[in-house]
Formats: sequence, C-alpha cells, structure tokens
Amino acid sequence: MNSTTPPAPTGTAALLVNDAGQYLLHLRDANKPEICDAGTWSLIGGGPEPGESPYEAITRELWEEARLSIPDLVPFALLEDRQPDGVTKGHIQVYLGHWNGDAASLPLTEGIMLHWFDAHVMPRLTMCPWAEEVILQHRTGATSSARAVPRDGTQPAEQP
Repeated sequence: MNSTTPPAPTGTAALLVNDAGQYLLHLRDANKPEICDAGTWSLIGGGPEPGESPYEAITRELWEEARLSIPDLVPFALLEDRQPDGVTKGHIQVYLGHWNGDAASLPLTEGIMLHWFDAHVMPRLTMCPWAEEVILQHRTGATSSARAVPRDGTQPAEQP
C-alpha cells in the first residue's frame, strides 16, 4: 500500500456554480499587493483562523466577504497554491456549492466585484492560476491528485 496523507490546507475557496453552469468569480484588488493573487479573477475564500477547520473557514469567509450562506458545500479538490516561480506557497481546500443569486446584489466587503461567468469566457480573463485549474477540473470531471479534506478538517482515511 502506497498512500500519503494530504497536506493540511493553508487556505480555502468556494467554487460556486449556478443552474446555467456559470461560475461565480471574485475580482481581487489590484492595488493591494499584500493579498494573494491581487488583480485577478478568483474564488471567494481565505485562510483558516486558529482552531478552525477548513469547512468552518470557508463558511465564515463566504459570510464575511459576501453575506452568503451556502448549505450544500462539499469538498471538491485540494490544490497547490504556487508562486509565479513554481514554488508551492501552500494548499487550498476548494469546496463546491450551488447558488443562483444575483452576484451584483451581494454586499461585497473585500475585492472589487463578484460576477457570474460562462466557462468559455474565462480564457480572456486574468485568472488566478489555481482558480482556473479547479474550474477546468470541474468542467472536465477530473479530480485533483490530492484528496479533499472532509468538512470536519480531519485527514481522510488511507486507501489502498
């Protein structure tokens, strides 16, 4: 048996899809170089606070950033967050959820705007690389090489 324990997530994100198959993207502030992926279209998310599970972190981030409560979030992928030079900065636990609301009506507290996009438009956007990767995985039905972390933050059981 050759199994490894996935790394602990250093960040979380929500991949939200509506009934039309569009993805909710978050335009991050370009004038704040201290934030991750400044000036790109990305997913709502953020890092866990001390003692917080990844699931608790993403539900808090959705509420803090856009007053969204998404009850059907499920672990989808665990991705590497890489710097432009390819060095891994950490790992992002992505949760998949469904929402059909009006993005423009959300009371956004971080970033520039939220907007629904059809997948065919995304190659024309300045995208955060890991967000673009996870959307491609979702569209193609692929799964990430690292297993997703369950809602309670525990590591998944080893598989043969």
